[in-house]
Amino acid sequence: MSINPEQLRYSKEHEWLTAPEDGTSTVGITSHAADALGDVVFVQLPEVGATVTAGESCGELESTKSVSELYAPVSGEVTEVNQDVVDDPSLVNSAPFEGGWLFKVKVSQEGADLLTAAEYDAFIAA
Repeated sequence: MSINPEQLRYSKEHEWLTAPEDGTSTVGITSHAADALGDVVFVQLPEVGATVTAGESCGELESTKSVSELYAPVSGEVTEVNQDVVDDPSLVNSAPFEGGWLFKVKVSQEGADLLTAAEYDAFIAA
């Protein structure tokens, strides 16, 4: 059984995304990434209307330990950002798969090498 939600897909950069609903997926970072970062204190997300490209940087997460790039797991247009996370970045740590989601994107192309939950579990265990 996976330690990560089975209905999500994962990137090797530790982002997760939902299956598209009406062509739109929700993106966040995994609990593994949130734990590795430590306490997240600042989140910079792409703007609504911006185009993101799979595998390319589209924002930053700053923690008490470091600054990490946020990578887009798919290509498309950003349709919404989670203002709650911008206002309270600790949501990334406390609820990475629920209230700590980062942005929604209208998917134009999926990224390469998206993993199932079981594949992601094996990847982080290696």
